Amino acid sequence: MKKTILAFLMSMLPVLAMAAGGGMKNYAVDIDLNNKASLQNGAKLFVNYCLSCHSAQAMRYNRMAKDLGMTEEQVKNNLIFTADYSKKPEGETNKVGSLMEVAMWTKDAKSWFGTKVPDLSVVARARGADWLYTYLTTFYIDESRPFGVNNQRFPSVGMPHVMWELEGLKKAVYKTEKGADGKDHKVITGFETVVPGKMSKVEFDSAMRDLVNYMVYMGEPALLVRKTMGVWVLLFLVIFFFVAYALKKEYWKDIH
Repeated sequence: MKKTILAFLMSMLPVLAMAAGGGMKNYAVDIDLNNKASLQNGAKLFVNYCLSCHSAQAMRYNRMAKDLGMTEEQVKNNLIFTADYSKKPEGETNKVGSLMEVAMWTKDAKSWFGTKVPDLSVVARARGADWLYTYLTTFYIDESRPFGVNNQRFPSVGMPHVMWELEGLKKAVYKTEKGADGKDHKVITGFETVVPGKMSKVEFDSAMRDLVNYMVYMGEPALLVRKTMGVWVLLFLVIFFFVAYALKKEYWKDIH
C-alpha cells in the first residue's frame, strides 16, 4: 500500500511543478466545431493572414470545402491565393485538391526570420485552443524587438503582429511585484490601445475565436465524426457485454 501511495505522489510531481511555476494563465476560449459560419470566417482569416508564411500541409482545400459547407468554386475564388512553383518556374495557381502550402522558399524564411517558419497543421493539438487564443490577443509594442512587437504569452517571439491592422497597436501596462527570488520584477497587468484598428476589441476577440476554431478543426478534421462514432462504439460494447455474459453462463453451466 505504501508503495502504491508513493508511486501516485511521484506521478503527481510534474503537475505540482507546473502549478508552482506560475506565469501567465491562458485566456479561456469557447469554440464550437459545429458552427460553420465561425469556421468559414476562421478559414478566411487563416488564408489571408497566416498562409502567407505558415503552411498547413496536412489539409487540402477540397476537404475544407466539404467540411465547412462550401462549394469547391467558392473555395477556388475566395480562399486560394498562393501559387505552386513545384513544376513551373513562373508558378501556377493551386488547384482545389492541392495541399495548403506557401509560395515562400525555406531559404528565404531563414534569411528573414532566422529559422524555418513552422507548419500550422496540428499547432492547435500541440498548444491547445486557449494558448492559441491568448497568443493571438496579447501582442504589444516593444521597440527592442526586430519587428517592433512582443507577445505576453510567447515572450521574445520572432513573429510580427500580422493582424495589427485589425486590432491596432497597443502598449503594455506594467506593475512591479516581488519575485520568488526576492527581487522586483515588472509584470504586465493589461494593455492600452495606442493606434486603433479596423475592429473594436469585441470584434477582434470574436475574429480570433473564429480563427482558433478553424485551427482546432484543421488539427483534426474528423474530430466530430470520431466523437459521434465513439458513442455508437460504446453503446455496442455495452450491449455486447450482456450478450457475451449470457454466452459465458451458457457455456459454463454444465461444468458448474
